[in-house]
Amino acid sequence: MTYFGVLATFILPPLLVLLVLVPADVWRAALGRGEVRHLRAYAAVLLHVAIAVLYTTPWDNYLVATNVWWYDPALVTGLRIGWVPIEEYTFFVVQTLLTGLWALALMRWAFRPAPVRADDGLHRRATLIGAVVWGVSVALLVSGWQPGRYLALILVWALPPLMLQLFFGADILRANWKLLTAAILPPTLYLWLVDALAITDGTWTINPAMTTGLRVGPLPVEEMLFFLMTNVIVTFGITLMLSEAGQGRLADIARRLRDRSRQAAHERQQG
Repeated sequence: MTYFGVLATFILPPLLVLLVLVPADVWRAALGRGEVRHLRAYAAVLLHVAIAVLYTTPWDNYLVATNVWWYDPALVTGLRIGWVPIEEYTFFVVQTLLTGLWALALMRWAFRPAPVRADDGLHRRATLIGAVVWGVSVALLVSGWQPGRYLALILVWALPPLMLQLFFGADILRANWKLLTAAILPPTLYLWLVDALAITDGTWTINPAMTTGLRVGPLPVEEMLFFLMTNVIVTFGITLMLSEAGQGRLADIARRLRDRSRQAAHERQQG
């Protein structure tokens, strides 16, 4: 199956359903109440699409350039940006939309914001654990151990944004753990299935020399980790952006930055 065939067959149908239902609900809420604040949810998803493309592009180009994974030239259009086919960039966009809109649907129809407990240092502990795992991953990558290369590359790439999210709002994420579980697991399981089918069909191939060899059926555990981590990052980010506590913290950070900027400008004028 061609790469675009995979996207059209497995990703486009559920995405179209969400693209119809969720934005329509956002617009209906905004127009019905005479408000536009509900559109912030849609904007949060689009922002994560942009971040996904910008952050993933150099990393994924490196993977293809160094033969960590490759695609069948006969199953893509031949259009590339750098080393990566245009179909892969399309995947960045549609995966983020699929996961993000699914999270919005759950927020709107199934879950209510949960109260956030007083900070007990969870954000520091969670970030420290992430930093330790990141450091071990860097060491694994530097060691040159080929079977651990793809695993290390995933963790080195994915953990920095995740640590930032945990430091900003681990307590917010803990309070909304039921929402996060429901938002992350279904799209992750579905994308594991799509990935397994595409690998079996030869649409793309993961270099066996750069993986641990641990598999669930045809699916390397590294690919399972990749889709889990990407969905976690997208869902965490959208949840933090749309929570009242998260918005309050962002406003406070913006206020402090403005105050510092004004103070610095005042000191320059006085000097």
